Amino acid sequence: MKTNSIGLDSKKAEVLSAELNILLANFQVYYQNLRGLHWNIKGKRFFDLHLKFEELYNDSQLKIDLIAERILTLGGTPLHTFEDYIKNNKLFVGRDVSNDENAINLIVSSLTQLLKIERVILKQAGEALDEGTNSMMSDFIKEQEKTMWMMKAWLEEGI
Repeated sequence: MKTNSIGLDSKKAEVLSAELNILLANFQVYYQNLRGLHWNIKGKRFFDLHLKFEELYNDSQLKIDLIAERILTLGGTPLHTFEDYIKNNKLFVGRDVSNDENAINLIVSSLTQLLKIERVILKQAGEALDEGTNSMMSDFIKEQEKTMWMMKAWLEEGI
């Protein structure tokens, strides 16, 4: 077995880099959706949601950087063009969303897809003995599950 500079199986690290690039692309779309929600939200809940969407897009921006740096650590190259992001996107792209419930539903839908991608990566990272990626995915999943619970509570729905 050929290993990379951090001692992981090179082929498994390559597969993980590819999956992380899919996550990176989808996070970029999620980030841009959140920016749009932040800018376009209207109504009586404007002040609360405007701040919440800013909190979420700032968090997403940090996660995007972590994902790209992990890809580099594994020996890959992070995607960095809008063309690549759209080609690999699995999220609904929100356009001109200004209604509060539609905005929260877009976030719930996006988090559902991100969690699916992250769980695939978590499984592959475990099989590759890649604790760095595994730990990052565990942290992301834990945070996003909590955000999902809060969003569903806001919508007054059960998980």
